[in-house]
Amino acid sequence: MNSLQVPVVDAASVPADGLLLDVREDDEWAAGRAEGALHIPMSDFVARMGELMERAENGDRVYVVCRVGGRSAQVAAYLLQQGVDAVNVDGGMIAWERAGRPLVGDTDSPSVV
Repeated sequence: MNSLQVPVVDAASVPADGLLLDVREDDEWAAGRAEGALHIPMSDFVARMGELMERAENGDRVYVVCRVGGRSAQVAAYLLQQGVDAVNVDGGMIAWERAGRPLVGDTDSPSVV
């Protein structure tokens, strides 16, 4: 396990205009997501990191989210090692939904729980 301490932020504190990176798989993304989030599944992340770097201009902080926080912590640790200002969204999209943050999805009633 990596000894790097990954900073965390609660879902309610993610700025509405923040760069949110969702690393969940396609089916999780389709069920419910934050509008405007960048979707790069963890399984594709290293190969697609350039997409994130195009969006993370001027050293923007990257808020990394998954379902509960495990995968996003790993991706945030990787980004920190690459010199990117990254934080893990504590509790993931479950905490996001419970905090009353808006969701969009591919169904009429998006949900992550």
